[in-house]
Amino acid sequence: MMLRVIVLMLLGTAQAAFAQCGASPDLCTIPTGSYHAVLPATGDDAPPAVVFMHGWGGDGAGTLSNRGMVDALTARGYAVIALDGSPREGRNGRGWNFRADQQGRDDGTFAAAAADDAAARFGLDRARMVLAGFSVGGSMVSYVACATPDAFSAYAPISGNFWRPHPEACAGPVRMFHIHGWTDGTVPLEGRMLRGGAIQQGDVFGAMEIWRATNGCAKPNPDGFATVGDTQIRRWDESCAPGSSLALALHAGGHKVPKGWADLMLDWVEGLSPSQ
Repeated sequence: MMLRVIVLMLLGTAQAAFAQCGASPDLCTIPTGSYHAVLPATGDDAPPAVVFMHGWGGDGAGTLSNRGMVDALTARGYAVIALDGSPREGRNGRGWNFRADQQGRDDGTFAAAAADDAAARFGLDRARMVLAGFSVGGSMVSYVACATPDAFSAYAPISGNFWRPHPEACAGPVRMFHIHGWTDGTVPLEGRMLRGGAIQQGDVFGAMEIWRATNGCAKPNPDGFATVGDTQIRRWDESCAPGSSLALALHAGGHKVPKGWADLMLDWVEGLSPSQ
């Protein structure tokens, strides 16, 4: 907590600051990996956070280069914890181990440990941390939600969810806001085959069916609809298990973190009732 106070005093009136963890100003390390952190300049004494998992071949520093997204999150009083994925053997960049045939670090356990560490280092509210991610990072978010639904307060995958074979079942109800581009050709809504068919992306609508079952939703049709700009949102909550919430948002663009995602996602998170 004292470290956060010092950082904010040095920051003055700026919107946010890179958190300092050691010799590298913005790199924080734990036994299983590393992450980068940006803190909000104002807000709670124990701010909430968005823990973010980058796309294929990226890293946490690359996540923080998306200033539009990061600034929008910190402006709302959220810290941003940008995780570094698992190194790719013999290749640049990083990825995430979520498929059953992958070996290496347990990235779900790493994400939770990094969140715990950031909460302790910077005085963040561990109970108000959202796990979000883009592309394969979004898929990793979904598998963490499936295996350990209580590890984070909510989950927000972007342009990625389950791969085939889809999970048969998940551990328990979740709060999830999934957003996807209508014209996404990298991860189409229906998924696509890669490596000559050796692996296959999942079907987002099939994933939503799994999540409705996981959340105990009594009916397949949504409980409500909304339109925000070019984004159409379908939600399942009233007919589902207490404490759960599911939203599927479709925007008009392709494979990207769409402009306005941060506010759209946080509006959903902050609109959840205590019973949800």
